[in-house]
Amino acid sequence: MKDTIVLYPNIGRGHLVSMVELGKLILSHNPSFSITILILTPSSNATFTQACNSNARYIAAVSATIPAITFHSVPMAQLPLDTPSIPPHLISLELSRHSTQNVALALQSFAKASNIKALVMDFLNFSNPKTLTQNLTTNFPTFFYYTSAASSLIVLFYFSSVFPKQVQDQRFLLRFPGLPAMSMDDFPNESSDPLSHTNQIFDQVGEAMKGSSGIIINTCEAIEEKAIAVLNEDATVPPLFCVGPLISAPYGEEDKGCLSWLESQPSQSVVLLCFGSMGWFSRGQLKEIAIGLEKSEQRFLWVVRTELEGGDSEEEKPSLDELLPEGFLDRTKEKGLVVRDWAPQREILSHDSVGGFVTHCGWNSVLEAVCEGVPMVAWPLYAEQKMNRVFMVEEMKVALALKEGKDGLVSGSELGERVRELMESDTGKEIRQSVFKMKLSAAEALVEGGTSRVALDKLAMLCKTSSFTI
Repeated sequence: MKDTIVLYPNIGRGHLVSMVELGKLILSHNPSFSITILILTPSSNATFTQACNSNARYIAAVSATIPAITFHSVPMAQLPLDTPSIPPHLISLELSRHSTQNVALALQSFAKASNIKALVMDFLNFSNPKTLTQNLTTNFPTFFYYTSAASSLIVLFYFSSVFPKQVQDQRFLLRFPGLPAMSMDDFPNESSDPLSHTNQIFDQVGEAMKGSSGIIINTCEAIEEKAIAVLNEDATVPPLFCVGPLISAPYGEEDKGCLSWLESQPSQSVVLLCFGSMGWFSRGQLKEIAIGLEKSEQRFLWVVRTELEGGDSEEEKPSLDELLPEGFLDRTKEKGLVVRDWAPQREILSHDSVGGFVTHCGWNSVLEAVCEGVPMVAWPLYAEQKMNRVFMVEEMKVALALKEGKDGLVSGSELGERVRELMESDTGKEIRQSVFKMKLSAAEALVEGGTSRVALDKLAMLCKTSSFTI
């Protein structure tokens, strides 16, 4: 029987892609392994049907190009009717928690046909490892894969001890070891109540992670030296394996003409605006973005995703002319390109014409920009992204912060000023130099003898020898 490492990603596209890249990295240096990836598949959950269809195309492309990686569907449980209300981006966390028994049965089936050497779970699939493996006759190490920054992992571990029980002033500063001071506004909205269901869930996530054989993190010392040192010094934290930066490879997706358009633009002149798979904006916010881009007078490539409203359907989305200010597309056609829904972000960031990136601060996107040496404007939208903005601006020094208004909207004036500052000011030049240095250091971490390669080798050796017990 072939030695197999089982990976169990969260449903979200960014989590799936990051887990696939981890599997590819393991195989590239340890071809004796095979990789099996468990995919939670809904039966009739409309919330995730569209997302899973998109994932299915990606999975098919990976399967066709990397036969050592196989995917196995696991039925997704339905949420109980009495499940407390949680933000949309955390529904997948509850779904995975209630699907624990189905995953345990899948592992039992695999254990009969292959030699499981390790289980790697996404941190948002936070089932207690012992619950998943208690009926197996063989022992193997169980790791958690943390797909965001080591800095935000510090917040997760220390949140309950640092976060005050009652705070009236949103400007109140919280201080976590190794991190810049953060105000209440820098945390997800659902974090404001320490006793909320969401915070209780994340306390359980932290406890589950601390009970594992180790934590794999998509980062490296060149990017987060202070944060990694804090975690390594904490005796309650299991061994860390910082193997990043891992960034996604393209799989034949349609580029909608973006790359050919970039060929006609001057070097480092274009600002990319792209906000991830959940980066939806209202029509009002889209119009402010358009106003800001005109005011900045910069070249731009803007990926527009719109939240469906009222009678809109996926097949009958409003046109760009309906969504954007009258005449915007005509006025900017010499300087800008607007595309709908998706673009090959990594390939765009690697293009010589791209000189800036307005990002939602998702960690995968941050790493892609760092690896290509592209400075950023930080516009967080949900989850831990506000915290990432603090790390990017104050610690990593690779981004400018974009400020929201009291109504949650970013004004056209604010966006225009920050984009121009990034592309034309001395501050923008300093950020460009900082991210370029980080690019070089991050690349060094991945080569033979680099910190990430050493961490990967240690992880592979533990899997081969199964020197941990559950």
